[in-house]
Amino acid sequence: MADTPAAAPSVSTAAPAPTPPVERIVSTEHRLVVGDLAIDYTATCGTLLLRDFHPAYDGKDGGQRQPEKARASVFFVAYTRKSAGDAATRPITFSFNGGPGSSSVWLHLGILGPQRVVCDEMGMPSPPPYALTDNAHTLLADSDLVFIDPIGTGHSRMAEGEKVSEYHDYQRDLDAVGEFIRLYLARYGRWGSPKFLIGESYGTTRAVGLSLHLQEKHDIFLNGLMLVSMAVDLQTLSFDHGNELPYPLFLPTYAATAWYHKALAPDLQALPLADVIAQAERFALRDYVVALMQGSKLPADERERIAAEVARWSGLSVDYVKQCDLRPGEFRYFKQLLRHRGQTVGRLDSRFIGHDRDDAGEHPESDPMLSSLAGAYATGINRLLREQLDYDTDAPYVVHAPIWDKWTWKDYANKYVNVGESLRRAMHANPTMRVYVASGYYDLGTPHAAGDYTLSHLGLREHLQDRIQVSYFEAGHMMYIHRPSLERMAREVRAFVGKR
Repeated sequence: MADTPAAAPSVSTAAPAPTPPVERIVSTEHRLVVGDLAIDYTATCGTLLLRDFHPAYDGKDGGQRQPEKARASVFFVAYTRKSAGDAATRPITFSFNGGPGSSSVWLHLGILGPQRVVCDEMGMPSPPPYALTDNAHTLLADSDLVFIDPIGTGHSRMAEGEKVSEYHDYQRDLDAVGEFIRLYLARYGRWGSPKFLIGESYGTTRAVGLSLHLQEKHDIFLNGLMLVSMAVDLQTLSFDHGNELPYPLFLPTYAATAWYHKALAPDLQALPLADVIAQAERFALRDYVVALMQGSKLPADERERIAAEVARWSGLSVDYVKQCDLRPGEFRYFKQLLRHRGQTVGRLDSRFIGHDRDDAGEHPESDPMLSSLAGAYATGINRLLREQLDYDTDAPYVVHAPIWDKWTWKDYANKYVNVGESLRRAMHANPTMRVYVASGYYDLGTPHAAGDYTLSHLGLREHLQDRIQVSYFEAGHMMYIHRPSLERMAREVRAFVGKR
């Protein structure tokens, strides 16, 4: 009897249904030995789901809302110390970096976490394939830690069908990170803990915004805010035609950079760095500002004097300063200062030098500091997650997503972004909240003078001025890669969190 042919299987041409995001949590146990202190801790990493940020009564089912759709999954790595008193009341610090578009890897593996990337004294990592080491400076000794990857970075992803604009916007980013913090506190029973935020670069923009957002949206009042390389008033950082603020605020860092590379006059090179910066600031915030404000009305003899002074403090030639109309911008400076040596200087840390294809032009090809460190931190986080924290996945960990130019600022349309008012309001409403600011003398991304200007223009009442502590480091944007700065900053951060 002949076999009867089977019916052909039906074939669907419809696209498969999108897979909704899911929560996935992995916990592992560890021990870190720091000198005579042994720290036993639990590492928890994975994703929490964010649902509708703005739920509304739907008028159905007697007023009960239907289950909300999962809109995104946020990846985090948390470290919780064991045998350190009541975990429910132990300090907890939420950490993130900037960009926008950066994962939390830099603060995680640079200063705060129990592991850090191996760097030499200056901050240069070991050669590929790089290395991690136990971090004797970890904040885990004094606070539990939660590292948050904003949506689109790390392993944090939006759900299928969600619009990028829903997350890559100043306020929507606050909504997402704020909701994650609320959810974490609820899920892990940490409402009774002293609560701290630490952000770096755009992470300071986010942290300052969250200090008020958490109060007003979730009734979460912080104990402290740590701002690393401040970017709170973006007018101070924006070299736009007609905006004179950045030129005097960048000049002290130009002076520090030229001093480091021995590009100043011999009498200035003989001075300590702090003296060079102080004198540069005195000129920048007095005579230079007044000259810039006059524009084309500046008398010719005064223009000559100012050009000579700008050249003296920046390390540039008088002719070049004149060619720039007394206004040498950041990228011109990176390219021009050491052009005669065939070198460029870094933006995020001007101690680092780079080499372009040629020495023409006025824009360097890359930031030599970021080029030096990106591979080490990317390798470090991928090895840490897979080899130590047992988080296995084939999905790429996005260290830095190129979304800065796509970021939106709906609340700041047609004006410069300045979230300083959020900090003022948060501190006035919560006068016990303290603020720690870390600034690097060689940071040409967010110069220390720009941060100082922002703080002095918050409009804080006098009785709150001493709630802000500012520290300066002989390093750049990520000052903790520089070993002496790492050691001091770690001590200060631990003292800040431990203070009652």
